[in-house]
Amino acid sequence: MSQTKKKTASGEDTKPQISFINKFFRGSKHRSSIAEIRRESNGLEKNNCQPNVGTQEITATDFAKSQPDSSEMEGESKAEKNEQFLQKLGKKAVNKCLGLSSCGLTTADMREVVALLPSLPDLEELDISWNDFVGGTLHLITQQMHLVSKLKVLRLGSCRLTTDDVGALGEALKVIPELEELNLSWNRKVGGNLPRILQKFQEGNKIRTLEFVDCALTSEDGAFMGQLLPVMQNLEVLDLSINKNIRGSLNSIAQGFKTTSNLKVLKLHSCGLSQNSIKILDAAFRYLCKLRRLDLSCNKDLGGGFEDSPAGLATLGHLQVLDLHQCSLTGDDVVSLTQVIPLLSNLQELDLSANKKMGCSSENLLSRLRFLPALKSLQIHNCALDGESFTALAEASVHLPGLEIFNLSWNKCIGGNLKLLQETLKLSASLQVLELSSCSLVTGDLAFLASIIQTGHLGKLRKLDLSYNDNICDTGWTAFCQNVQFLKELTELDISLRPSNFQDCGPWFGHLLCAMTKLLEITEIGMKRWILSTLQEEELECFNQDHKRSIHFDHGRFQ
Repeated sequence: MSQTKKKTASGEDTKPQISFINKFFRGSKHRSSIAEIRRESNGLEKNNCQPNVGTQEITATDFAKSQPDSSEMEGESKAEKNEQFLQKLGKKAVNKCLGLSSCGLTTADMREVVALLPSLPDLEELDISWNDFVGGTLHLITQQMHLVSKLKVLRLGSCRLTTDDVGALGEALKVIPELEELNLSWNRKVGGNLPRILQKFQEGNKIRTLEFVDCALTSEDGAFMGQLLPVMQNLEVLDLSINKNIRGSLNSIAQGFKTTSNLKVLKLHSCGLSQNSIKILDAAFRYLCKLRRLDLSCNKDLGGGFEDSPAGLATLGHLQVLDLHQCSLTGDDVVSLTQVIPLLSNLQELDLSANKKMGCSSENLLSRLRFLPALKSLQIHNCALDGESFTALAEASVHLPGLEIFNLSWNKCIGGNLKLLQETLKLSASLQVLELSSCSLVTGDLAFLASIIQTGHLGKLRKLDLSYNDNICDTGWTAFCQNVQFLKELTELDISLRPSNFQDCGPWFGHLLCAMTKLLEITEIGMKRWILSTLQEEELECFNQDHKRSIHFDHGRFQ
């Protein structure tokens, strides 16, 4: 028996403990009425053998009326069962949200989820993403979708939806008119079936977010999307990433953008875009005056698409995020972007990484980053920068006081030249992430970095990546480890060596352990391929025992 039904030896009810879920499913007023009925029935049981003189006789009908109603008992039983189900998954129904993502739901669990729905008439958010066994069982939920007609957010990402699931979902969407967000990403059967899902959407719908990442969308799906966009006047987020076949219907999609003026986020990552695709999109950009985030990354055939001055891109005055990493940008692309990017004065995040052809042509572009005072994240790793372009970048970065993320990894020219960033590192009071992996740093670079840290700069730094810089001697590592203690907010540090290189840890390891006693936030230290001596292994073990800190030293103990 549950605690709400237990009685003391004296026959009186114990005080019920109101759980969160019971409170969610039932009102406290209803539970108190049940308790009163039980107390009355207890009194009847105690007095039934010796009724007092003058006491009115209790009829069988009256007694029956005093018992808890079977429907009430059944409701309480369901509430307890619902609570047990959610507790098993380690989840709770919080306010108007039911999040069951990555719970390993089984078919039986799906039936339990369906049983929850009648108790959640005000549900606004349902997330059952990343549950493989949802596939083939979605109809169990869609048949009851009318019970949660106030639903605003539905996430079904990576659920292995079947063709039948997709069809059932299309029928169910017509009974949830308040829907604002739909995420079906990582479900390959969505491809070729997009009209079946979205055909019920009519003009006046409230959809704000559509996410179809890696859904194997076809060219026909893309054409349908283009035709549907004009009736989605509230659409703010559209993510069609990793759907390479939509390139053939990009004209239709671009035409749809002309009437989708509220769009704020457009993601076309890894969509097989070509030079011509950029020209098509650029013509549509002038209609997307509210666009805040544009992701065209990982389109390797895009190189050369910006060679003609992208006038449409220049009109995106509200753009805050521009991601062009791994787009095979050419020297001519860089020349054109040099004219455009400085005009995007609200830009906060810029990613030009993994465009190796831009290196020797990027001096002018990088020098003009000084005109982006709002920039918080600059990712320019693996761009084959040369000395001139790095110098231009160093000079421009001084004018970026709000910079929080600075990624320069895999640019070999930085080795021996880190001092060029002296003023930037001193002035960047907001810097939280500094990545200098595989930059051919030398001992002098690390000594310089140590001096910057010692003088109280980089106080907000949380992540520092110095990995794959194998030419630094023990002197440099010692200077660094003696001063890293001043990075009080540091959570991640990586000093790993290259996969092909193994070195013995020097005496600096003791200084590193000493520093860790003063860095209370750090949780991860990458030291792969550094070989610890027996004594150093013992020192590390003693450190872990004495300080009982959850710091993960990843030094390849398996070596």
